[in-house]
Amino acid sequence: MSKKKTKLKKTLPEQILEKHKIVYESIHFDTYEEGDVTQINHGDIDEHTIYKTLALTGNITGPVIGILPLDEHLSYKKLAHASGNKKVGMIPLKELVATTGYIHGTNNPVGIWQTKKFPIYFDEEAKKQGEIIVSAGELGRSIKINAENLAALVQGIFVDLKE
Repeated sequence: MSKKKTKLKKTLPEQILEKHKIVYESIHFDTYEEGDVTQINHGDIDEHTIYKTLALTGNITGPVIGILPLDEHLSYKKLAHASGNKKVGMIPLKELVATTGYIHGTNNPVGIWQTKKFPIYFDEEAKKQGEIIVSAGELGRSIKINAENLAALVQGIFVDLKE
């Protein structure tokens, strides 16, 4: 008896990438509950190639997006400077969906840019790595994509964002 593979519906970011003929690879990570927190098992993938999409707000510009490796810490000072703010701070969790349209852990630069047009800043490490992995807009779903192609689509800027 053969197993029937269930085909996942493409996320909005995946649909947008296909519309713009940008090559990407879909990746599925197993998720599990640990208390009241959903954890994602990245398997044997180097966490330095997986990028988190952080939503912050600047005192001058309002929302800004910072994208950097999962195993690095964001320098608020560097993002504030790059984005023309005196200071930036994380958007409170209770305001995240209203601001970006995504729940915690699913923020995606493609979807955010398509719907909100917030300024997006990539850590310069992404450009050096070439291909990076970012969320596809749903828990456990990601996309592997060329960082420069992604940045071009979302008008992202490469800067040093790491502490």
